[in-house]
Amino acid sequence: MTQIADAPVHAGSLPQSRHLATAVPGPRSRALHAERRAEVSDGFGTVLPVFVESADGGILQDVDGNRLIDLASGIAVTSVGAANARVRERVTAQLERFTHTCFMVTEYDSFTQVCRWLNEHTPGDFEKRTALFSTGAEAVENAVKIARSATGRPHVLVFDEAYHGRSLLTMAMTAKDNPYRLNFGPLPREVVRAASANPLRPSVTGAVAGAGAAGEAGAARDAKVAGEEIAARALASVEATLAEHGAETFAAMVIEPIQGEGGFIVPAPGFLAGLRRIADEHGIVLVIDEIQAGMGRTGTLFASEHEGVAGDITLSAKALAGGLPLSAVTGRAELMNAVHAGGLGGTYAGNPLACEAALAVFEEFEDGTLLARAREIEAIAREVLEPLTRQTAVVAEVRGRGAMLALEFAEPGTLAPRPDLAAAISKACHAQGVLTLTCGTHGNVIRLLPPLVIGAELLRDGLDVLRAAVLEAAGADTAR
Repeated sequence: MTQIADAPVHAGSLPQSRHLATAVPGPRSRALHAERRAEVSDGFGTVLPVFVESADGGILQDVDGNRLIDLASGIAVTSVGAANARVRERVTAQLERFTHTCFMVTEYDSFTQVCRWLNEHTPGDFEKRTALFSTGAEAVENAVKIARSATGRPHVLVFDEAYHGRSLLTMAMTAKDNPYRLNFGPLPREVVRAASANPLRPSVTGAVAGAGAAGEAGAARDAKVAGEEIAARALASVEATLAEHGAETFAAMVIEPIQGEGGFIVPAPGFLAGLRRIADEHGIVLVIDEIQAGMGRTGTLFASEHEGVAGDITLSAKALAGGLPLSAVTGRAELMNAVHAGGLGGTYAGNPLACEAALAVFEEFEDGTLLARAREIEAIAREVLEPLTRQTAVVAEVRGRGAMLALEFAEPGTLAPRPDLAAAISKACHAQGVLTLTCGTHGNVIRLLPPLVIGAELLRDGLDVLRAAVLEAAGADTAR
């Protein structure tokens, strides 16, 4: 049995245990949600209509006194905890000095120091420069601007099951229509989509070599061959897509090292390395979108490190500043400096409060403890959840890396997506005080994004609730 220390790596006051004082949502949350419906655009959805009063470690406490286990981290944002002491100290000190000047008007050193850290720590053995912004979508858009400025080319290559944001350009880059693109067209036409290398649902199908070997070693060898063939077929399709549109017209190809909203898809081995080769061959800027997978989430600072691949440009956001809005574009110096003065920026880009928060996050990663905990979280989660692929017929796969894990639900044999099961299981978890999120192109995936500071006992409690909900739903589905 995998063990991680229960001693908290946070210094908050909330008990690190699940507690249900009322139904979820409780009466006060229901009343506040009714007010919200009267005041806030219906365009904002919500996963669980509870109103949080305080948060710490792996716990969210709502206004009704319920303590919920947080397996979402604000969609991979509060990796160091939602009330991290060092973040609070740095941001409070900055609040006493000033809240804003606009870095394009007058400067402050924390902006430079964030850029320095990212230049030193993002993958790639080359001279780098960094530009700071506020949101992930801003980072993606500015990466495209930089690539176009440096290459003089218009087109952008993206991939099946990708998610890159909600702005006009990033909507075009995102694969999923509902809710992200629905009713918002027309979208920019310079975005071209190519095949991905999803091991469970490959975009390009065909016979897989090496089937039929016996024993565990044979099965492992078959899986490796299958993964390599999936990657090879996808890469050949990418080459064909580039040729169809003219490879010389592409400024950038943008890829998530683990596709987030698309379903926490880890690409088949060799796919990212193949994209690196193709980008080099055609003079295309390889942009690696680490917005959800980066900042320690997968057990390395950046998920692309698992593949040994460095982008020409790497994008950071979400967990970068511990809950404050900050994003970054880090890339080769010659690319980043290709843009004319004044071509990059934004009123709130690299706000001083967010920069101080990011510096606190960097300090939290210094000793390697959080990276180790991400790997330990994966070991515990796999121990609890992987048996479900044998115990039920509807859990098609448990996948991911570090504290970025997912379960996909599908019909046995056909792999027809089962979004109804994912929704029902997530709803059952919510009722028991465990916050889970769904995702996936088909909405049939439950994703797990616990804060890296969650204790082992609390994590196991949340996973046990999820496991029980899966078994119950699978049993009910079999009996239907």
